[in-house]
Amino acid sequence: MATMDEGSGIRDDLVAMRRYARSLTRDEQDADDVVQDAIVRAIERQETFQPDRDRRRWLLAIVHNVFFSAKRREASEARRNSRFAETLVDRLEPGQEEHARLVQIARQFAALPEHHRAVLHLTAIEGFSYQQAAETLGVPVGTVMSRLARARAALREREQGQQGATGLRLIGGSDD
Repeated sequence: MATMDEGSGIRDDLVAMRRYARSLTRDEQDADDVVQDAIVRAIERQETFQPDRDRRRWLLAIVHNVFFSAKRREASEARRNSRFAETLVDRLEPGQEEHARLVQIARQFAALPEHHRAVLHLTAIEGFSYQQAAETLGVPVGTVMSRLARARAALREREQGQQGATGLRLIGGSDD
């Protein structure tokens, strides 16, 4: 059983872990996720802790490793998404404008979360019914429907955001 001093020491370690994670992530919720993952990793690897070593430094090293491992994973996924988007349009030979538009759509599709991409692919590309997609993914039909709605909404939001950012604006006149 932990003594009062150990309990307050652990609390102080958690505060330090959270403070360091916030410094790395610059976001409270992401910091909490990093700390949670770090705690799980520390528990799983508690036998590697050396009692003569400073516990807080060990825990902060775990926070550091969890954060940068996630960043490497994200960068790797972004590279995979980009390569995937390029393969979606490589075999097509449309005009330059259509090609640019297809690359844009493919990148937006590739940037969707995995569960949204899966549902959208199965229904829109493979032509599966909602029921068939649900059976393939092992989820209820309602889940397929809500994920599909969210995927479509995300694509619409990205499309509207890009149109607003890159759209031409008429200055001094009218477009009648």
